[in-house]
Amino acid sequence: MRAAIYARVSTTDQTCEMQLRELREYCQRREWAIPGEYVDTGWSGAKASRPQLDRLMKDARQRHFDAGLVWKIDRWGRSLIQSLQSVQDLASMGVRFIAITQNIDTDESNPMSRFMLHIFGAFAEFEREMIRERTVSGVRAARAKGKKLGRPKRVFRRDEVMRLRYAGHSWRAIARQLNVPVSTLVDSHRSWSGC
Repeated sequence: MRAAIYARVSTTDQTCEMQLRELREYCQRREWAIPGEYVDTGWSGAKASRPQLDRLMKDARQRHFDAGLVWKIDRWGRSLIQSLQSVQDLASMGVRFIAITQNIDTDESNPMSRFMLHIFGAFAEFEREMIRERTVSGVRAARAKGKKLGRPKRVFRRDEVMRLRYAGHSWRAIARQLNVPVSTLVDSHRSWSGC
């Protein structure tokens, strides 16, 4: 059996090492070959398109492996519809989907696992919506208390920026001289000039 491994974390300060270690051990115990590891770091499970997930699906179409393994269903995706669609796509290509910590395996001989897959997917989507709702409530509460949200405002002299720019300085040189990010200068220039 050839088993591809997929791991994902939502932010770049997190790591997939624990997921990968357990997935590799799972394959090793069964003596399954691992033709590829697909790791998305800093990608939300709510996004249907992720670089490594897209690559995994492309390789599945070319039958590079027989099964796709994830640590847990919510690592595959948070949206019930997207998760189920991609798992059904794998099944239509003859590729099994296995979530190792939840005993989900879409092997045709296991209808109970297919049922559990639907339940776990619904919980993952529910959890995501609860997180979103708490975040929105937190932002509203902070605004009600008068807290300023978003990036801090950059204070700099626009006339100095324009003088340096007309003198032939690059955006990068101006940014370095005024200690302001290049993107701030370019964005503010666009708003001044109406571009």
